[in-house]
Amino acid sequence: MRLILALIILLFISGFSYGQEEGDVKYTPDFRFNDGVFVNFEQVRQNSPIPKARIVTSADYNARDFFVQVFENDRIYYYDAMGIRQELEIGDIWGYSRNGILYIQIQRNFNRITFVGKLAHFVADITTYDRRYYGSNSYYDPYYSPYSYNSYNSYYSPYYSPYSHSTVSRSELVQYIIDFETGKRLKYDVKNVEMALMKDPELHLEFVSLTRKKKNQMMFLYIRKYNERNPLYLPKK
Repeated sequence: MRLILALIILLFISGFSYGQEEGDVKYTPDFRFNDGVFVNFEQVRQNSPIPKARIVTSADYNARDFFVQVFENDRIYYYDAMGIRQELEIGDIWGYSRNGILYIQIQRNFNRITFVGKLAHFVADITTYDRRYYGSNSYYDPYYSPYSYNSYNSYYSPYYSPYSHSTVSRSELVQYIIDFETGKRLKYDVKNVEMALMKDPELHLEFVSLTRKKKNQMMFLYIRKYNERNPLYLPKK
């Protein structure tokens, strides 16, 4: 029992933290991710993207809009670590890093992650689609057929309606958080922030004790507090 206690104290004193490996460094705003394409979140955690030099493209590797040009197509081609040519659909890519800064993909748009930590935060431009129905009658008959007798003589059918629809798209800015231990992406709201803070029981208890109004006002402050108390460590390669 004493031996176990001694080991726990030793690990605590040496600064051991969950998920931290030898050679990892504490994240600060000066940290730079390696430039390249991240296929999945594990590559982000390992700071190990597909380097630009392995991507098969006619784009100038030194161009400022290199990644913009690469992602103009439906898929990218690259050589893996074994030198085998691979292909990947753009929609399957997690994101990329340019000049050390992370960009995450949502709906084939790449959004800069402006705040990195154990809990990261970013804003994405999301397109939503609404189907709007209109017509002289608000009732829609799912069994209606244009080839039925009643469709030809519509005034005989109590269910028929000249019912049409249109799809309207709109763009909106949506805030997200990312749990950097799991890679899970969540909408930035009180419920999800409260759930994320559960990994720090003391901070979580402090947050849940606030009024609803205060929680809305102080969500980002508590994310900052969480990151200060629970630093993110990443490989610097």
